[in-house]
Amino acid sequence: MNYSGIIFDLDGTLLDTLQDLTNSVNHALSTCGYPIRTLLEIQNFVGNGVAKLIERAVPPNLTQVEYEHCLLLFRSHYMQHMYDTTKPYDGILSSLSELHADGYYLAVVSNKLDAAVCKLNELFFKKFISVAIGTPQDAKKPNPSCVFTAAKQLHLPISSCIYVGDSEVDIQTAKNANIPCIGVAWGFRGRTYLEEHHADYVIDSPKELRQLLAKI
Repeated sequence: MNYSGIIFDLDGTLLDTLQDLTNSVNHALSTCGYPIRTLLEIQNFVGNGVAKLIERAVPPNLTQVEYEHCLLLFRSHYMQHMYDTTKPYDGILSSLSELHADGYYLAVVSNKLDAAVCKLNELFFKKFISVAIGTPQDAKKPNPSCVFTAAKQLHLPISSCIYVGDSEVDIQTAKNANIPCIGVAWGFRGRTYLEEHHADYVIDSPKELRQLLAKI
């Protein structure tokens, strides 16, 4: 089947955001007097949105008020520092440029805050990606609703779209939307993990995306 729409995850797929996320989590944790987390721990915590990220990062048995205060500190810091070290993975910009020139319609659907998704897309990808959506708390991936919204905003049937992501959340999101998922091995989980979680395809570099799409 020929696909005309490509819907991307953001963190771990298009952008390496891990250091900025870690810095903002640890700012919130240290401000509250809690132990900070390593880069690897944060890498394993991401994928389900910032509320879940902070829930996983804070000590157990916090009150709801304590948790929400830490979440607020994270959000405030991250909105100011999301550009400090974040950048596209090597080869992403050239790959998006080629796909855009080929006539593919491109979108981003992320579990990040909508404001952050829109800002990051505006900074890095606005020449190529016309639709950028962050998901509300009650519709986080793997809920496919924002994938359907992205397809609608691209003016495409969902059946003509394919999803590209780096985690089990992305694989399940695609399955819930009844579309294939291309897993990217350069992201936060790696090839073996993606294969074990039954991604339909796995690629090791951005340049392989165009090659794969030409075959399927």
